Amino acid sequence: MHSSPPLTPANMKRIRAEIVIVLGLSLGASAIYSLVALANRLTRAESLGQQTATLNQSLSSRPAFDFTYQLLGVVFDLMPVALVTFLLWQTARPHMSRLGIDFQKIGRDTAHGFGLALTIGIPGLALYFLGRASGFTVNVVPAALDEHWWTVPVLLLSALRAGITEEVIVIGYLFARLADLGWGRWRIIVASSLLRGTYHLYQGFGAFIGNVAMGLLFGWLYQRYGRLLPLVIAHAVIDAVVFVGYPFAAATLPALFTPTP
Repeated sequence: MHSSPPLTPANMKRIRAEIVIVLGLSLGASAIYSLVALANRLTRAESLGQQTATLNQSLSSRPAFDFTYQLLGVVFDLMPVALVTFLLWQTARPHMSRLGIDFQKIGRDTAHGFGLALTIGIPGLALYFLGRASGFTVNVVPAALDEHWWTVPVLLLSALRAGITEEVIVIGYLFARLADLGWGRWRIIVASSLLRGTYHLYQGFGAFIGNVAMGLLFGWLYQRYGRLLPLVIAHAVIDAVVFVGYPFAAATLPALFTPTP
């Protein structure tokens, strides 16, 4: 049983403030920026289907500095994860039990993570193409880095960063803290899923729907089994396949990966 602070008014007020600070330093800020980005897109002359969102793009025309910036981005983006780990660290082992992490079944967690990635990856891709065909999802370019010896490793690190950051904060941390506030199971699952969908809105409404659905599934699995690593692994695997495989897919099927005329 995970320990939690007593539900006194002072503790509840402190936990609420902590949640606001953590989200303001991480995915809550991303959600606000995403809402603004969506408003910007919807008020342009071009439709959503004619617009493009680019991920993992070059940060410098000089390869050595681009590589440096990419690594620094990964490191500093993981600082909110370090913060929530510090906040929920337990003195007794397993130290990260309140985040659903214990490393005691790493083989099983890895297998479940890959299986989950396969289960949701294909429907997610289908939903993306449906959104593109319907014109309510922007053209997403997952990787726009120049080709260097470090390109694939950086893309893999970026995928790992996304999996760790999103699942540790939106699932592990938020589920623990909202439970401390007395929230019910489904209220927590729905709230975290809506947050997940919102910080993807810059990609259009299809991404919002897909990520809310993913959040509902991940939240239910976490509430049922209490293990975070399969979710982190599944998320990282899906992103890794998309990031690394995008150049090949775009070259092979260019009609599917271009903005709608």
